[in-house]
Amino acid sequence: MPTYDYKCQDCGYDFEKFQSINARKLTKCPRCGGKVKRLIGTGAGIIFKGSGFYETDYRSKSYQAGKKKEKDSLKTPPKKASKEKKDKSSAASDSPST
Repeated sequence: MPTYDYKCQDCGYDFEKFQSINARKLTKCPRCGGKVKRLIGTGAGIIFKGSGFYETDYRSKSYQAGKKKEKDSLKTPPKKASKEKKDKSSAASDSPST
């Protein structure tokens, strides 16, 4: 149920009223009994939860495949140079050149 903003046109009293959408709008001020006007409010922000609400859910197959590949590459740690390769390269540099 929404909250509506009202303002009395006689005394200027601003107030809010929690009402059903089907309820009739108020006509009398709770303070002075004067005529009130329902104000146009901005309302609250809407929060969508779950799948199907984001633009990325509707991206093309090629975009989704590229994104998955990128995500997988970030998960895999970079490979370290093996110890054997380092030993072979240092052994080759230790041998005398003729």
